[in-house]
Amino acid sequence: MATHRFTPRQYHNTLGSHAPVLRVHDGDTVVTTTLDARGYDAQGAAAAPRGNPQTGPFYVEGAEPGDMLEVRLDRLTPSRAIGWSGTVIAPNVLDPAYVRETPAGGVTLWHIDLERRIIALAHGGAPSPPIADIDPRHRAVTRAELSRLAPLAIALQPMVGCFGVAPPGGQAISTSTSGPHGGNMDYRGFTEGVSALFPVFAPGALFHLGDCHAAQGDGEIVGNGVETSFEVEFTVRVHKDRPIAWPRGESGTHIFTLGNARPFDQALQHATTEMVRWLGSDYGLDARAASTLLGQCVEYGVANVYNPAYTAVCKVPKQILRSLQASR
Repeated sequence: MATHRFTPRQYHNTLGSHAPVLRVHDGDTVVTTTLDARGYDAQGAAAAPRGNPQTGPFYVEGAEPGDMLEVRLDRLTPSRAIGWSGTVIAPNVLDPAYVRETPAGGVTLWHIDLERRIIALAHGGAPSPPIADIDPRHRAVTRAELSRLAPLAIALQPMVGCFGVAPPGGQAISTSTSGPHGGNMDYRGFTEGVSALFPVFAPGALFHLGDCHAAQGDGEIVGNGVETSFEVEFTVRVHKDRPIAWPRGESGTHIFTLGNARPFDQALQHATTEMVRWLGSDYGLDARAASTLLGQCVEYGVANVYNPAYTAVCKVPKQILRSLQASR
């Protein structure tokens, strides 16, 4: 089990069967960097086209279709002191009649304080990188427009927004959306210490990651979290002959499944069905037992509701599952 320190030189705006940038083995750890959603690096310089550019893909030796790839997010550290976010809720999240009352799009900056583990609204302060370079279509929101939020500081909550494996059939799928392979799910639960589980569709799995956020509310309803560049450390494990249909995850407190589709009810269906399968394969619950458990214990989460595919999350507390196993 080795630790690889990888410095990316190129990036992809699709998840696909691209040439691997590094070959790793089961149990290996990778330390690497990511760009922000607009392709800016730790120095605020443009390094790739906008649209969630991905670091990778990483070829995991021994991973084959029908296996499951586990990616444990060991460390997520912002590498820049400035992040940025949108300031207007997406029209699809609001009542149609209210949309005409919303202001024009705008972007604001956030100061990232790693020592204090907070991010603070900058109210249009000295931009770095320049707002115009981040998105010339969106002007910088003025201090006066956000004066009622001064001062505003929230907890630093690093997460990975877009990551996953190469999809089936040699496809290359845009980083703006998501599917069974993962992609732009923007689930705030993918944070340090959490394991993400992906179906393997191509030899080596071809794992990509990028679009990390210093913080984000559920749904990514303004189109982004607090976007910035990151240093990321992750560890890969290959689970042989463990076919799954949709991404899964495991935290210290929950197991969870994610469905990606539009409309939202279809995403919910995928996530719930994947959880029923998981409860059957790993916990010995048939469909009736799984249904009875979920009927009273399930917790649902809203991940991305901004991009072409929405993401629904189905969660079960591990405490309940441990009590079931202990009683056997």
